[in-house]
Amino acid sequence: MTPPPQPWRPYALSAVAAGLTAAWLLARGRLAIAPSGRVLPWYGDPSGPESSQHLFDWYSPSHVIHGLLFFGILWLVARRLPIGWRFLIAVLVECAWELVENSDAVIERYRSATVSKDYNGDTVVNVMADLGCMALGFWLARRLPAWASVTVALGFEALTIWVIRDGLALNVLMLLWPVEAVRDWQAGG
Repeated sequence: MTPPPQPWRPYALSAVAAGLTAAWLLARGRLAIAPSGRVLPWYGDPSGPESSQHLFDWYSPSHVIHGLLFFGILWLVARRLPIGWRFLIAVLVECAWELVENSDAVIERYRSATVSKDYNGDTVVNVMADLGCMALGFWLARRLPAWASVTVALGFEALTIWVIRDGLALNVLMLLWPVEAVRDWQAGG
């Protein structure tokens, strides 16, 4: 006898993955909330002392873009997989991104290779909000036509490049292959 389908299972596993990510980060010494003891809904200074310490900031759009990209890639390579399982894969990839991004080695890389000299990594509350932003992007991509998803991604990139001189593409570029001219431009030079 075939067991009945359990469409809730990948969503429950997604919640478990988020919880395990939070627990791992706390165990590795990441702060739950900003050192000030505040949890702000928005922190708008990308180079301020509490950047990536609150719920949302100028880097939140890049996590929405993650969700858009993950949906698109999984649609291309695994479209026959039920949507819940594709969502779980996206959550697992985002959790892995957050764990790597908040490792001591990558935090030091940000400090040495980018203009983020005082970067301290994310708080756990910020990581959970980033996971939520990725989930929002994933579900937007599921509902929107492909051209609209591309427009949202490009719009967010353009907005953050214009406002803070950074975004997903520049962040990845400067982390993996720093370009002095880009670093100078980001620093306001």
